[in-house]
Amino acid sequence: MSKRRANPEQDIHRAVVTHLKMRPVTNLVWFHVGQSNYGKNSKGIAIQAAINKGLGVRKGVSDLILLHAGLFYALELKAPGKTPTEEQYAFLGDVDAAGGFSAWAAGLDPAIRILEAWGLLKGKAS
Repeated sequence: MSKRRANPEQDIHRAVVTHLKMRPVTNLVWFHVGQSNYGKNSKGIAIQAAINKGLGVRKGVSDLILLHAGLFYALELKAPGKTPTEEQYAFLGDVDAAGGFSAWAAGLDPAIRILEAWGLLKGKAS
């Protein structure tokens, strides 16, 4: 049996999604943005990247997009010690400039604190 390769960032994503499934405020709409592989160089991925770009796929879109009470939120998730890319910072800045709320978090606890501060989760994590 093969072991699953450790991916701390994916583990954080899964844990945050668990909180969103178990503790959402009423009428919260949210989704996780999948990876597009935009910009990779292998032939097949390059072709798909060109198609995606033409369809409006954007580099740097935050991992979680949330909508509640007419307000737009974007949350970028990182493993501890990691920071957003230039494209991710640009997306967060564009969300703020458009009147939305954006943040990035390195680790599970900071991500949960942000979602709680935004009023998007019921109760408090212990």
